[in-house]
Amino acid sequence: METTRESRDLSLNVGAVRALLVGFIRDETRRAGFENVVLGLSGGIDSAVAAFLACEALGNGHVTGVIMPYRTSSPRSSEDAGVVARHLGLTALCVDITPMVDAYLGPAAVTDRVRAGNVMARQRMIVLYDLSSRDRALVLGTSNKTEILLGYGTLYGDTACALNPLGDLYKTQVVQLARAMGVPEQIIAKPPSADLWEGQTDEGELGFTYAEVDRLLYYMTDEGRSDEELAELGFSRRLMEDVKAMVRRNQFKRRPPLVAKVSHKTVEADIRNARDRGT
Repeated sequence: METTRESRDLSLNVGAVRALLVGFIRDETRRAGFENVVLGLSGGIDSAVAAFLACEALGNGHVTGVIMPYRTSSPRSSEDAGVVARHLGLTALCVDITPMVDAYLGPAAVTDRVRAGNVMARQRMIVLYDLSSRDRALVLGTSNKTEILLGYGTLYGDTACALNPLGDLYKTQVVQLARAMGVPEQIIAKPPSADLWEGQTDEGELGFTYAEVDRLLYYMTDEGRSDEELAELGFSRRLMEDVKAMVRRNQFKRRPPLVAKVSHKTVEADIRNARDRGT
């Protein structure tokens, strides 16, 4: 069957990308003065691929995966996270975040599912950063490009990290890399979910599939196509408007905190490469 341009656009040279990301993790970890990384193992494909890359880059003895269930989490999530840990032979810890989360949700009378989900995501990052301090390890991120562009993540929760190897890969590209690296099929095949409440799935919450939105984001963002060109490619006006609104609305999540400029040398605005200059 002939390969269309569309299928080539999101198709990875998985060998080259794998080598690049392994080198990125190894080099940036060591450049920062560390030898170890720690990451959350959710049982999903993104954290699995990040763990596979980290073990290849640093060796499984330098990678800690942390499974952090809440009382409403699906048991399968922890089971699949355990499958990844055993497959790779990395150090795995299980930290039940239920007591920590409920200690806040109860007294604060939080019933909104989104608020509760954000509290869970941030509590998980508290655990990871505490363990990173204990083990002198960098926190490895697992958010992909689709999630980052759409703002589908919790600020200072699952989006927080020191290094992110997956942030320039769309979700469907992460799937390609997962298959090439030998991630267990049971993890690749299951519906993506943040597992914040029973029955929750990413695509159900977003209202469209990753395959659909990745195509649109690629043409809209990477190629800068106009609305007219996007319509000619078969995208509905409704989908274009919804996705563009999400990208615009969540811009604040993709930038560091704004620093008010007072001096002539302001951090981030003027001082960006202090580490590389040795200062």
